[in-house]
Amino acid sequence: MTVVAIYLVITFGLGGLAMAVRLPPLVGFLAAGFAINALNVEDVPQLDVLADLGVTLLLFAIGLKLDVRILLRREVWLTTSVHMLFSVVFGGVAMWLGAVAGVVMLSGQSVQTIALLAFALSFSSTVFVVKVLEERGESHALYGRVAIGILVMQDIVAVVFLTATSGHLPSPWALTLVLLWPLTRFARKIWSRLGHGEMQSLFGIVMALVPGYALFSAVGLKGDLGALIIGVLLASHSASSELSRSLFHIKELLLVGFFVSIGLTGLPDLPTIGVALLMVLLLPFKAGWYVLLLARMKLRYRTALLAGLGLMNYSEFGLIVVSVGVSAGLLAEAWLVEMSIAVALSFVLAALVNGRGHLMVEKIAARLPAQDESTLVPEERPADAGDAEVVVIGMGRVGFAAYQRMTEHYGLRVIGLITTVPESSDSQRTA
Repeated sequence: MTVVAIYLVITFGLGGLAMAVRLPPLVGFLAAGFAINALNVEDVPQLDVLADLGVTLLLFAIGLKLDVRILLRREVWLTTSVHMLFSVVFGGVAMWLGAVAGVVMLSGQSVQTIALLAFALSFSSTVFVVKVLEERGESHALYGRVAIGILVMQDIVAVVFLTATSGHLPSPWALTLVLLWPLTRFARKIWSRLGHGEMQSLFGIVMALVPGYALFSAVGLKGDLGALIIGVLLASHSASSELSRSLFHIKELLLVGFFVSIGLTGLPDLPTIGVALLMVLLLPFKAGWYVLLLARMKLRYRTALLAGLGLMNYSEFGLIVVSVGVSAGLLAEAWLVEMSIAVALSFVLAALVNGRGHLMVEKIAARLPAQDESTLVPEERPADAGDAEVVVIGMGRVGFAAYQRMTEHYGLRVIGLITTVPESSDSQRTA
């Protein structure tokens, strides 16, 4: 318990220090990992378990709120495909130039090795992006849904990569996963009888970890993808939003372990930090390419900028790609530390940028040329309020009561905007 206490004190202290200087706490959690590593504090094996639990619950919660139709939109699947291809080519060229310039870590690396590193850098962090969106309360905003859709598509690419590099296909028993559909239909009936207390939260954890993570892992598939799919299969239940909220603080606490574990990967030296900083210099290009692609997909500049800034980071999956490269003998073990530093620094930079995201976006968007609103996707076009005198935004219980009161008691012309229909062009319509 003494070692655990040391971890807690350092993590809490540096998280609080980050808040004191108006940085997100996760910056302090990342610093805590490096501080614990530098102090040679004894390892806590359970930390990795906590981190995995946090990521699994995060993906399960994403599934509970995910409308699968978002993945079929071209601003999601086409943007993901083109961006990853460009990232591998551009990132590979940038690192090749670094090797030519004499950067020690890059000198003498083969084209295959450089391409693998560029591929690792093409992913954005699901954990970081979703955390930022939830803190802003903008997971259901158009840019939030597009960003999450891109992250899910990247996760699918990750599954294909891991399967291709593992040297063996998933077990034939993976075909039985189609039975999850009737299983979750039965589970929904049980769910409806559990009420609103701790049993509902426990139900969510069990579904994420057992038929989700454990079952998918047992048949040779990515466990956290299983948690995501189970969440999607349960999303149609009327209490899915309530379950997501009940798991929120549990998930947030467990994710502290994830951010601390990033810093525990290893201690950097000056050359390592130098190469990691060069990787961080590629982040503005990564964000800019997202913005350009999404704007070409007929999204507003503001929407494209918010999504691009949110995705301007490197992913924990990059560490997995590098570890695969190390196992295959393509990369030296030092690249694991290199990648962990790059991921940590990208989180710090992205946290600083996204902390001022809206203000920065408004200033940048104001300087860009005007867009033809008639060519934008339906959700981005301005809505015509007609002769309405009052607009009620959100038609839940309170919004509907306000709508009735103003029309029946005051005789006003009122329109109500339904803001929770993500994939319909009628998401702004008269109630």
